[in-house]
Amino acid sequence: MQGEIEQYNALQGSSDQLICNRLMDSINNGIPMATGIIWHGSPVWFIDGNPIVGYSKQKSGVQLLFWSGASFADQLQPIGKFMAAEARYHSADEINEDALTRWLQKSIAIQWDYKNIAHRHGELQRL
Repeated sequence: MQGEIEQYNALQGSSDQLICNRLMDSINNGIPMATGIIWHGSPVWFIDGNPIVGYSKQKSGVQLLFWSGASFADQLQPIGKFMAAEARYHSADEINEDALTRWLQKSIAIQWDYKNIAHRHGELQRL
């Protein structure tokens, strides 16, 4: 699976490729128990079937997304209706390694159960 992520990174422009490679290396080192795959077209790392962190090329830069990041209370911007939060990068120099390491540690400790959310949502609608 790691080869697919490296292929994804290689398809990006040179500046974005540097960002993606740094993020990939940091994620692999910071949460080695996670499994990285290409999911919905972008690299995403999972722990026990739950999406934890991923990144994708957007028009406005490379988006680093933590599925439970809104619970971190730590410099990430909330996104969507669940607990996801993001950081965006336009160059690899913008990546704050201390913050990224802290977020990765929090992503291990703080995990919303996304793998079962659709199942539970259906149960709630039936009640």
